[in-house]
Amino acid sequence: MRKIYFAFVLILINCQFAAAQETLNGALTDSSYWTTKLLFGVNGTQTSFVNWAAGGRSNISVLGFIDGTARYRKENWKWDNDLKLALGGVRFLDKTPGKKYQKTDDRIDIQSTLGYEFKKKWFYTLTTGFKTQMMDGYIYPNDSVRTSRFMAPGYFSAALGIEYAPSANMNMFISPIALKYTFVRDQTLADRGAFGVDPAVYSLGGTLITSGKRFRQEYGAYFRFIFNKELIKNVEMKSRLELFSNYLHNPQNIDVNAEVIFTFKVNSWLSASLQWNLIYDDDIKITDAKGGYGPRTQFKSVIGLGVSYALKNRNAIVQKL
Repeated sequence: MRKIYFAFVLILINCQFAAAQETLNGALTDSSYWTTKLLFGVNGTQTSFVNWAAGGRSNISVLGFIDGTARYRKENWKWDNDLKLALGGVRFLDKTPGKKYQKTDDRIDIQSTLGYEFKKKWFYTLTTGFKTQMMDGYIYPNDSVRTSRFMAPGYFSAALGIEYAPSANMNMFISPIALKYTFVRDQTLADRGAFGVDPAVYSLGGTLITSGKRFRQEYGAYFRFIFNKELIKNVEMKSRLELFSNYLHNPQNIDVNAEVIFTFKVNSWLSASLQWNLIYDDDIKITDAKGGYGPRTQFKSVIGLGVSYALKNRNAIVQKL
C-alpha cells in the first residue's frame, strides 16, 4: 500500500511540473509573467534585571525570518510558490543553573500550487506542501528529553481539486483526493509513537519486539481558505485556514491548521508584527501543564518589532485572472 501512495505522489509532482513546462511553452523564464517578493527581517528584545523585587531573568531574544513568494500568470495558467522560514531563540544572561538557550520559533514551510482556469475565477488545481523545523525541540524547563528535530516531524502533502479565486486577495480550495505523509526520522521519537506513527512493541519484560514506524500515510479530503488584504495604509493582514480529514482513520476528527499575521510597516526598514497560530491534530499526543496526556489544541503567539526589508518585482503581466 505504501508503494502505491508513493507512486501516486510522484505522479502528482511530475504532472505539476510537466504541465507547467509543456503548456507554458518555455514562458516560465520570461520575467514579465512573474511577480516576486522577498521579505526578510530580524526582531529582538533585551531585558535586564538588577535587584528587581518582582523577579525575572535577564535575557536577549532574537527572531529572524524570511518570507518569499513567486507568482506566475499567463493566459489560463497560474503558479503560486510560497516560502516561509523562521528561527528564533532566547539566551538567559543570569547565573541560574540550567540551559542558557531556548528556542522560541522554528519553521520551514514550502507551498506550491499550480492551477488551470476552466471557467472565470474557477481552477483545476494541484497543490503540494512541505513542513518541518531546523533545530531540536524540548519542553522547557526539561531540556534532557528531545521532543522534536529536523524531519521529526516532517510533513508532505499533495491535493488535487477545485479552486475558487474571486480576487487576488482571496481563494478557496477543496479536494476530495488528498495525501498527507508524516515523517519521524528519529527512532527514539518513533518508538514513543510521536506525531501519530505506530509506536514500538515491547514484551512484558521490556524487550523490544518491533521498532516504531518512522512514516505515516493518510488519505482523505482537504480544504484551504486564504485571505490577504491591506486593511489600511501600512497595515496588512494575512490569514490561512487548512482542514484535513483522514478517510482511513477517524474521519470525524478534523486536523486544523490556522494562521493570522498582522504586519505594521513603520517605514522601509522598521516594522512590527502580530502572529497567531492554532493547530489541532488528534494524532499528536501532548503532556499539558497539569500532567494530562492526549490530543491538545496547540496555540502560539508572536509579537515582533524590528528591522525588515522587502525586495519586489512589480513588472508582472496578469493576462487573465
